[in-house]
Amino acid sequence: MARRVSGYVFGYVFAAALASLTGASVAGSAWAQDAATAQIASTTGDAARQTIGWGRFFNNDYIGDRKDRWHSSSYTISRLRGPEWTGSLPNTIGQVLEFRFRAENITPEDLSAPAAQDRRYAGVMSFGYHSHSKWRGEELSMGADVVLIGPQTGLSAFQDRVHDFLGLPDGAPSYDAQFGNATYLSGTAELGRQIALAPSLTLRPFVEGQVGFETLARAGVDVTLGNLAKDGLMLRDVNTGQRYSAVQGPLGTGLSLTFGGDMARVASSVLLPDGGAVTASPTRTRLRAGLNWQGEKSFVFFGATYLSPEFEEQSEGQTVGSLSLLVRF
Repeated sequence: MARRVSGYVFGYVFAAALASLTGASVAGSAWAQDAATAQIASTTGDAARQTIGWGRFFNNDYIGDRKDRWHSSSYTISRLRGPEWTGSLPNTIGQVLEFRFRAENITPEDLSAPAAQDRRYAGVMSFGYHSHSKWRGEELSMGADVVLIGPQTGLSAFQDRVHDFLGLPDGAPSYDAQFGNATYLSGTAELGRQIALAPSLTLRPFVEGQVGFETLARAGVDVTLGNLAKDGLMLRDVNTGQRYSAVQGPLGTGLSLTFGGDMARVASSVLLPDGGAVTASPTRTRLRAGLNWQGEKSFVFFGATYLSPEFEEQSEGQTVGSLSLLVRF
């Protein structure tokens, strides 16, 4: 029970703390970006760039399968910049830009008594720059992230303080064995196509490639029942593959159901290195479902995703719960 409370409480404290911290940092960086944008506009004539949307996405293992392990908690916040949104992606790469911050706690199955053949603890933090556009009629997302791991992220220290404050099990055995400080580059590109099967039913096959921090190739499909995604910009969560709204279209209120799945072929992963205590699985599978609701001033998403084992010694897959909430005042 204490372990479950740990996952539940830490997950929400983790998200709230990151939201407050990133809110301050994003506000500061927003000013810098606006200044930089104004300078670029003065030289290129692009004076129409503006903030067109925000994306926020929270994952927690506890609100999925009510456990606290492996992909334990993560939080992503994105700021979208571009010309005034008209309901579709531009045909030019670099017109719509996403500035992304992401943090994640990856843990062994038992944080206080990790097994010898379990994955090592990792605090992962990344800062990314991504472009969203159309290319030959397809939807193209591509960009790069700087990824930091180790105690330098402050995530293990933060989790340790939360556990101490709440009187939860000590995670020192996992923190002491975590990956050391390191910085990596990661590149990601995704190409997808919207196929309308009916007025309110859309099929979207996609392919994705990642190189650097993790190197893999992925193919999958997403199905949307409803009109919410038609005139907005959807982002894809790194862990679950869930697609969530970052720029709301002109359709106004709406309700949509999403279903999807994909399979990846994995070449390498910094967090599952060759010669480590565990052996990385050559393939990964994700199956997901979600519910999107958009009101006049708010947006809510809740979803669940099954993640197949990522290393051979992993006893089973896990189900991760996801939340995204946007409220305008």
